[in-house]
Amino acid sequence: MAYDSNNIFAKILRGEIPCTKVFENDHVLAFNDIAPKAPVHVLIIPKGAYVSFADFSANATDEEIVALNRAVGEIAREKGIDATGYRLLANHAEHGRQDVPHYHVHLLGGADLGPCF
Repeated sequence: MAYDSNNIFAKILRGEIPCTKVFENDHVLAFNDIAPKAPVHVLIIPKGAYVSFADFSANATDEEIVALNRAVGEIAREKGIDATGYRLLANHAEHGRQDVPHYHVHLLGGADLGPCF
């Protein structure tokens, strides 16, 4: 699947659509989900044009991969959910129900999220 530069996250990265930022560095942008499924629901995205985890893991630089992973941990600590627990979720393609074709991770926490399956 080719990257669509008109997806909503690409527009957020370009500043065409506003977001409530919670974290930003050279490689990562994180913002609150507009339809949260938990008291803490943050979307964490690489600034590079990656469609999915498969694309990101195969093509991102080591620096980008490290930056995204470290951002997840930093945001969890800043939001105060690292001690009580949280869930990371990344959907992939049609069967994984990926709605936005830009790799992103959902960080959810702040309450008992119930069983995963």
